[in-house]
Amino acid sequence: MAEFNTIRATAGARSARIDEGLRAHMNKVYGTMSVGMLITAAAAWAISGLATTTDPALAAAQIGTGKYLTSFGAAIYASPLKWLIMFAPLLFVFGFSAGMNRMSAATAQVVFYAFAAVMGLSLSSIFLVFTGVSIIQVFLITAIAFAGLSLYGYTTKKDLSGFGTFLIMGVIGLIVASIVNIFLASSAVAFAISVLGVLIFAGLTAYDTQNIKNIYVSHAAHGDSEWLGKAAIMGALQLYLDFINMFMFLLQLFGNRE
Repeated sequence: MAEFNTIRATAGARSARIDEGLRAHMNKVYGTMSVGMLITAAAAWAISGLATTTDPALAAAQIGTGKYLTSFGAAIYASPLKWLIMFAPLLFVFGFSAGMNRMSAATAQVVFYAFAAVMGLSLSSIFLVFTGVSIIQVFLITAIAFAGLSLYGYTTKKDLSGFGTFLIMGVIGLIVASIVNIFLASSAVAFAISVLGVLIFAGLTAYDTQNIKNIYVSHAAHGDSEWLGKAAIMGALQLYLDFINMFMFLLQLFGNRE
């Protein structure tokens, strides 16, 4: 009986350590993601400020009543460079994911923040298209939805792993459809893409949160702090992309245009 109690106490202590470690791990994931979001927002706002002006003397092109593009703005929004800026985050994230195993956790974190800045450059054009009030409103809606979905993924006992392949295939389909619609310029297709995009990335938010949790639990016993550090960065990247994409699709649906 004493031996049984000792085993039970040991198992309980180990479970408590894993729970404590999991909370610290998730805090790092959300913290890293939040810093990345701040970098993206700051970069997008700063770049849009440099790209636009109300002074006709500094204008390179007019984009609205009393609103103009500077020469910098014309270069990044109205020249072939815009295509590189548009697809740079996609190329960056593929390269980041492929090279993660060769990086240290510290390097991976710096690269993630660099990626967040590049994403800010890519997203800066939303300040030219949508009103500032609607951007803030949609951001708050996205934040509330993301928090609820992530909490569900963290607490639910339902196994969401079966949805993973379906959701990833949906993302690939969205990328292909979005590229095709650049040339078609169909508003109906754009609306359908936005609706499906919100649903897919809502599902991915819950799925990725549960997956991050499960990965930590399955590897916590090994005590590899370097590996767990990189896992936290990758988890932050996944949730960051879920948030950004859900925000952009909601903005396409509900944002008020300039």
